Amino acid sequence: MSLVGCYVALSKPLVATFPVLLLAWLRFGIAGLAMPHWLRGPADEPPMTRRTRGLVFLESFLGNFMFSLCMLFGVSMTSAVSAGVIMASLPAVVAVASWMFLRERITARIVTAIGCAAVGIGLLALTPAHAAAPDAPKVAMPWLGNLLVFCAVLCEAAYAVIGKSLTGRLGPRRISSLINLWGFVLSTPFGVWLALRFDFGAVHAGTWVLLVAYALAASIWTVWLWMTGLRHVPAAKAGVFAVMLPVSAALVGVLVLGETLSQLQVLAFALALLGVVLATWPARRG
Repeated sequence: MSLVGCYVALSKPLVATFPVLLLAWLRFGIAGLAMPHWLRGPADEPPMTRRTRGLVFLESFLGNFMFSLCMLFGVSMTSAVSAGVIMASLPAVVAVASWMFLRERITARIVTAIGCAAVGIGLLALTPAHAAAPDAPKVAMPWLGNLLVFCAVLCEAAYAVIGKSLTGRLGPRRISSLINLWGFVLSTPFGVWLALRFDFGAVHAGTWVLLVAYALAASIWTVWLWMTGLRHVPAAKAGVFAVMLPVSAALVGVLVLGETLSQLQVLAFALALLGVVLATWPARRG
């Protein structure tokens, strides 16, 4: 989750250089070149059923492809700090999804946590413009960027719930490679069309290094770590660690990208993190 928060924030310079759909295609392609040997299943792994294949596709479509599009388009329209505030609602959303699809119990504290996250996100609407570096370009519709980032939260929640089901059927490496392969297939028509019209020679060497790091982090490192953890941790409990996503995204926005925190954003961030605490605080054992 810390790595996800970092690449959510650091994707802002990338979306300023590459069209979003081209960036997604390059991400899946670079990662695919790094892990073709993960596609082959181990000898002791049972064959995939039709249900497992369907879950793999949904895991890639929602948690990989749609998450990337919503997140990349979203952070191009808003600040990394605002994206971090919205991402702070992820543990509560995962808790609701776990209740709906995994039949885990939802408590009044979870409902309160969702309310805190909603109020925190709502405060962003009162901010006239996102706080960023003085020379950063202004955006016309930061509210649309915030909405897209929240859609990315919904996709990430689906990713957590479906991933929990998959870890009982496939190994973490196989899941990582299969969902990345589906992401590459889904983005190829858009990526090829945009690549034929894009001037790759104008991209600086530092941007290429950032792109490779982004691709490896987004498609390999974070997926493998998350799926390995889900084999040993319930989906709702895994939401506890999602707190590191908004924290790291906001820190990168302030320390690396030169963004600043307005008073409303500080209040929104505090409310969102209060929701995280309420949603993830361990319950007393009888």
